[in-house]
Amino acid sequence: MAAPVGGQIFSEILPYLEENKTENEKITEEQIETPDVTGKTIKEAKEILKESGLESVIEDEEEELDEENIKVIEQTPKAGIIVKKESKIYLKYQ
Repeated sequence: MAAPVGGQIFSEILPYLEENKTENEKITEEQIETPDVTGKTIKEAKEILKESGLESVIEDEEEELDEENIKVIEQTPKAGIIVKKESKIYLKYQ
């Protein structure tokens, strides 16, 4: 019973552990600020993240997901967080 809850907690917390920024931290060439892809279609979100040098991961992805019509409702890490290039951004949809 604790495993699903623990898994959810870790999936939301772990991306922040290495990727949080402090006020004094400067963005290096190997880092990027996560763009806001909430409200975008999954297809648009994937394109934006790819262009930014980030990898998208769709949570609970179905085999035949209509990426052109389903919108992203949440992303982890949130927009504005400094992450390393090629980091994974987890997307939730309705």
